[in-house]
Amino acid sequence: MNSKRSLIRRAVAVAAAGAAAAVLAACGGGGDSATGHDGHPSKSPSASASASTAQGQHNAADVAFAKGMIPHHRQAVEMADLAPSRAQSAEVKKLAEDIKKAQDPEIKTMSGWLTSWGEQVPAEGAMDHSMHGMHGMKGMMSAEEMERLEKSSGKAFDTAFMELMIKHHEGAVAMAEEEQKNGAYQPAKDMADAIITSQTAEIRQMNELLGKN
Repeated sequence: MNSKRSLIRRAVAVAAAGAAAAVLAACGGGGDSATGHDGHPSKSPSASASASTAQGQHNAADVAFAKGMIPHHRQAVEMADLAPSRAQSAEVKKLAEDIKKAQDPEIKTMSGWLTSWGEQVPAEGAMDHSMHGMHGMKGMMSAEEMERLEKSSGKAFDTAFMELMIKHHEGAVAMAEEEQKNGAYQPAKDMADAIITSQTAEIRQMNELLGKN
């Protein structure tokens, strides 16, 4: 009997020791998780997601900027495409080339933003010139202005191109300033800053060529 009691006491002691060890292990694991020693397996993914969201957040102003600036840039490129065969001034031809080189990549970038945001990219060739005063697309040429530009050549084209492009650039700068003020997406705000810098410089250059400075 004594032997049997001894075995029972030993078994109970082993079980109790095992339970105590399990409790200590659980407490220790919880402590590590709370203090971050185990790398926060449950928190890291959400923290990373939050950081990613913060870096890529956009708002309605960013969408409006991209949707307005894409057709705005497309019209500037359309105007620039007329210069090689119509312009007389080498400066105007170079200016048109620079405008196209700057704005073509920006159109692609903004189209990519809209696609990634689940927004519709404005269709090419679907611009209604009569609507350009709306939707925040400032400085857009009317159909009549574009037609007059297409029909001109030589010095008349140079003058018309620069006068119209100054107006066009001023509209783009105003749109970019709105994005800087109201936008949330940093790459869009950076592009707005680049547009303001480059197009303000081109406005100054065109005014000088027109003898207005």
